[in-house]
Amino acid sequence: MEGATGVTCPDDVRPGSPQWERFRRLLTGDVLAVCDGFFEVGVTEVTVNEAHSKMRNLLIEELDSRVRLLTGNHKPFGMMEGIQRRPDLVAFVGYHAGPGEPGVLSHTFVASEIFEVTLNGRAMTEGYLNSLLAAEHGARLALVAGDDLTCADAENYAPKAQKVAVKEAIDRYTALCLTPARTASLLRSAAAAGARAAEVPPLPAGPYRCEVTFVGTSSAAMAACVPTVQRLSPRAVTFTKDTIAELYLCFRVVTKIGAGAAEPGFG
Repeated sequence: MEGATGVTCPDDVRPGSPQWERFRRLLTGDVLAVCDGFFEVGVTEVTVNEAHSKMRNLLIEELDSRVRLLTGNHKPFGMMEGIQRRPDLVAFVGYHAGPGEPGVLSHTFVASEIFEVTLNGRAMTEGYLNSLLAAEHGARLALVAGDDLTCADAENYAPKAQKVAVKEAIDRYTALCLTPARTASLLRSAAAAGARAAEVPPLPAGPYRCEVTFVGTSSAAMAACVPTVQRLSPRAVTFTKDTIAELYLCFRVVTKIGAGAAEPGFG
């Protein structure tokens, strides 16, 4: 949701806030525009997977009747749930840059507690990890949408996918935004073009070694309790898996446990 049209502030994506009520409608509009683009070029079935916070943000009553909505928080593959069914196409909508980047609301999985994540020595954003899981399941990546830094990151992991910058990042909490009418047109056109020309993203050979550096030492200590996870330093852990699917599941556990070890208001 951080990469949705108009979003710039934490309250914009915090469920229950007045701004979230407003921007969940804009997120729904972004998703609807992408679905419309797919349907225009003959796609017959679209499943939309909710992926932000508790994963109950989209307004189903505003979606096309041909869409199925996968909503709810308890999914093994989180924002990539459903990839097990091996869809032909995937689209990443409302994405954002990784931690340490000046992109709008930049982070990877946990907004305040993860300092850095790498995969085989390369910065691992949510888009990069999700593209690898898509590739492992043979899915073509049609489109990536978010701010301009999100699109620049996508050029590295999915050069053939369409990119739509719905805003230009000025700061982590500031952006030069396009209007919903403009982004809807761009997203619809890009989805149609992407569906025609999409390719499976590149997938480097395994094994895959992930390193996670947390903000606080308690997070690393608790994450290191997960079997196969080793502590590298007071704030960092590492684990290695033979497949992206295995890495993905382990990473989700590591981040949830690590985030749960941070005390509210202190870290």
